[in-house]
Amino acid sequence: MIRSDCFSFLCGYHVYMAKEVKIGGGWKEKLKDQFGEPYFKELTDFVREEYTKATIFPDPKNIFRAFDLAPVDEVKVVILGQDPYHGAGQANGLCFAVNPGVRPPPSLQNIFKEIEDDLGHEVSHDTDLSRWARQGVLLLNATLTVRAGSAGSHQGKGWEQFTDAVIKKLNDERGGLVFILWGNYAKAKGAHIDRTKHCVIESPHPSPFSAHNGFFGSKPFSKTNEYLKGRREKEIEW
Repeated sequence: MIRSDCFSFLCGYHVYMAKEVKIGGGWKEKLKDQFGEPYFKELTDFVREEYTKATIFPDPKNIFRAFDLAPVDEVKVVILGQDPYHGAGQANGLCFAVNPGVRPPPSLQNIFKEIEDDLGHEVSHDTDLSRWARQGVLLLNATLTVRAGSAGSHQGKGWEQFTDAVIKKLNDERGGLVFILWGNYAKAKGAHIDRTKHCVIESPHPSPFSAHNGFFGSKPFSKTNEYLKGRREKEIEW
């Protein structure tokens, strides 16, 4: 049985096949070379089939939400995640974020704690994080879809090649961006970022398994704003 919220996706309203990718913010033109690649056709075939036979997160309309909310020419900060959350109602297309009203996962709770310790004042605990994206923070997962209850289930299908291309475009064609890399996976994915033209902030992952090993106290949020201020750019209201 095909879920009703996937029907329009399969019929074309949210189709992201090579010539009909529904991605906004100027990204479609920037990434057009990827959409015609064989790997991308294989990826879209795989994901489309997955939506017909299983519960997949996020909702189809939110697969490219990180790009829609952070136009390519307005990106100032990139935060790299790995997979969308795989629990019901969680994933919303932005890494580390969950839908409004959903209990924040431990990593997001630790992120909020570090922001407040870093900046020295309370901040919004709105779990959606779209307020960051609209300020030019690209909240990019390496893999953009996942099966419900099955972490990593869409890894190795082509998403990583696509998001590597995103990072390379930003690295090569922009200057003065801040890349925030939490954990070994993000550090490896960002290994080729040119640190002579961008600011790279690394620390352990905010997961409870590693947060006390260097994430807490790493001050990525004030460091980001100090860098932006030094470039006379508007700071992020975390």
